[in-house]
Amino acid sequence: MVAIFKRDLVSYFTTPIGYVFMAIFLAINGGLFSLMTLQAGSQSSITGYFSMVTIIIAIVIPVLTMKSFSEEKKQKTEQLLLTSPVSIGKIVMGKFLSVYTIFSGTFIFGTLFNFTVYHKFADSLYLWVVEDAKREGAITKWDVFSSYALSIIGPTVAVLLIGAAFVAIGMFISSLTENQLISLVGSIAILICFMFIASFNNLIPFAPVRQVLEWLSVYSRYGNFLYGVFDPAAIVYYISICFVFLFLTVRVYEKRRWA
Repeated sequence: MVAIFKRDLVSYFTTPIGYVFMAIFLAINGGLFSLMTLQAGSQSSITGYFSMVTIIIAIVIPVLTMKSFSEEKKQKTEQLLLTSPVSIGKIVMGKFLSVYTIFSGTFIFGTLFNFTVYHKFADSLYLWVVEDAKREGAITKWDVFSSYALSIIGPTVAVLLIGAAFVAIGMFISSLTENQLISLVGSIAILICFMFIASFNNLIPFAPVRQVLEWLSVYSRYGNFLYGVFDPAAIVYYISICFVFLFLTVRVYEKRRWA
């Protein structure tokens, strides 16, 4: 597994894919953060920024996952993986960790940079955050700090969890085709559906179906994290989505190994 992880991690930086992902994500993320906080004045919204981040990662994560298995098929190296002494589960996990390392590292770096700038150069914005905390009943310095910190930490943890689920889904789509473009477009479409599937509730009169769509929606479980509330049910849900799609990817390749 470690060998697969290292090989795939290095491969992202021996081709333009890794650099393209980081450049696109950091540029869009930084521009969005500036637009919704630094340039928004009294309308500055950290929660609004983090709400948009999930849409960004639904579009850019497939840039990483599209090559995870599709490229193996295209370059005819898939048989080497299938006949190697490493289990399919370890191969899939190694590839998953390589993609997730690039995503999480880029996201954490961008978040630290954004909020360093926010705290250092936007004192007036910070004061508005303080005033909001005070209006909500935070009267000590610790209350104010904890309110400010949770407004950053909660959504950051949620984005990392959602990112893990999205990486697993993207890898599963990549395992189904050797065409990277199909993998990219298909992954984006499915991830957007997972994000906004609950939006169709108003069009469906049947209550059980609406409940299922609400349960499947990634975004509907994200709201609590935006306000610093760690929802155990949502955490289990994101981890479960990740596990299910990694398991499906393993099953796809186990079927091919014995076909």
